This record gives sequence, C-alpha cells and structure tokens, in this order.
Amino acid sequence: MSPLNGSVAASPGARFRAALASEKPLQIVGAIHPLAALMAAQAGFRALYLSGAGVANASYGLPDLGMTGIADVETDIRRIVSVTELPLLVDADTGFGNAFSIGRMMKVFEAAGAAAIHLEDQQSAKRCGHRPNKALVETEEMCDRIAAAVAARTDPAFFIIARTDALASEGLDAALARAQAYVAAGADGIFAEALTSSAEIQAFTRELAVPVLANMTEFGKTPLLPVDQLRELGVAMALYPLSAFRAMNQAADQVYQAIRREGSQQSQLDRMQTRDRLYEIIHYQDYEQALDRLTERNRS
Repeated sequence: MSPLNGSVAASPGARFRAALASEKPLQIVGAIHPLAALMAAQAGFRALYLSGAGVANASYGLPDLGMTGIADVETDIRRIVSVTELPLLVDADTGFGNAFSIGRMMKVFEAAGAAAIHLEDQQSAKRCGHRPNKALVETEEMCDRIAAAVAARTDPAFFIIARTDALASEGLDAALARAQAYVAAGADGIFAEALTSSAEIQAFTRELAVPVLANMTEFGKTPLLPVDQLRELGVAMALYPLSAFRAMNQAADQVYQAIRREGSQQSQLDRMQTRDRLYEIIHYQDYEQALDRLTERNRS
C-alpha cells in the first residue's frame, strides 16, 4: 500500500498478536531502515524486527556493546513504522537502566509505534548474545525489569518478551528456571538466546506455556533450522534479525572494492537493485502523479 493512502485502527500490539495467531511460527525479519521494511512487507512478511546490534552498527557505526540509548532506538522505530503497518518487535537490550528508565523506555517506544519489545538478563555492559563472557544479573533483578515494563505499558496488547542468555554460563536447567520465573513476572513470551541444538529449543517450547522465540541469526551458535522444523519443535516466533543487513553489507563491500579496483561499476550492475524496482517499492509513481495533479491545479 502506498504511504499516501490510509491507516489501520488496531494498535501495534494488537497487530503483533494477530500476526502471531495467524502464522506458526511467525517469521519476523529484521528491517534496518524504512526501505528494508517496505521490501520485507512486499515479500509477504507479517512482522518486522529492529535489532539493537543493527541500530548500533548501521545507524552509528558502533559495536553492540550497550553504547546506544533510548533516543537512538526511538529514531529508527519512528522511521520504520512511518512507512509500513507491519508490527515492529524492538530489541530493548537490558532496558537502558533502572526501573524508572525501563518505564520511560516503554512510554517512548510505545509512543513511537513499536508493537513489542524483548528485554534481556545481561548486565548493563552487555555483549552480543553469541559472544563469550556474557555476565548476567540475578533472576530477581531481571524479574524486576519485566515487572517495570509490564507496569509501564499503556496498551495491554503491547507484547513483552523476556530474553535469557543463561544457557552459555549456567546451563539448560538454570536457563529454563529463569524463563519460568520471567513468565511468572509477567513476560508474554520467552527468547532463549544462543541455543545450540533443536533439542534445547524443544526443551523451552515443552516446558513453557507462553510463545517461544527462536533466533535464527547467522554465524552464531544456533543451527539455522527451516521453518517447517521450527513448527514441529513448537516454536511460535522465528527471528531473522540481520539477514538482509548482512547481505546488503556484503554487496556494498564488493561494489566499493570493484569500483576502486576497476575504475568503474560496470561489472557490478547485476548486484544492484534497478532504478525501476526501487521506484516500485517506494511508490515513486504515486508521488509523482500527485505532484503532477497539484501542478496542474495550480496552473488552472
């Protein structure tokens, strides 16, 4: 649908829950910017994701080490939801501070148009979930984070997912115990990070009564399972956080090197999105025709 037309009445959270009910598992793809969101929507996806690593890497050229804040993420939320009705799941890292900061984050992200968040149980100086030496807060502190988020949400349909990174340092049983405590604290879903096998994924779906997210991120610890297998394992949400972003980066890297090496982009044209395809995605013709009509009225 062209951004020039219409809007929907349901809240972002309600749209996320509807998408979750309509597709099993719900495939959630990362959209690093509005154009990526439009391409994902045209491909048929029903939900989008804004990665904290993506915000740090793409918008600020920084590593994913807790160096960005609420306002940085808010900016990208607003940009993405301005062009699509698809509900947006947002990486809220560790909540950006204490309970008061988490409450503020919830209000800012809801107002910006987010449909859901996930909060994690790492310490505030966090690391990428597939890197070593992650340090976790105590279960009680993470439960307080979840409770603060639940108390601050204004839309009861807004979806709150608790992420645990406990498997790497505490083992499967402890990670499951944490997940159960997080559900008791009010989490609507669970994201168990850096699981290493389908058996570990199934342990979470079997033991928990809430939707479970499986992170299908590339070059990490979790096997990249097809959606049919994830469905059989009982997974409710399949997340592809940075797949398109990594492909874009690889293509850009190769194009830059070729232009510098060869003195021309001619050999790289087959890697490039055409002007016509870009115009189709961003509804260029709709805007141009509206401009033509406005110009014609001003002449008459």
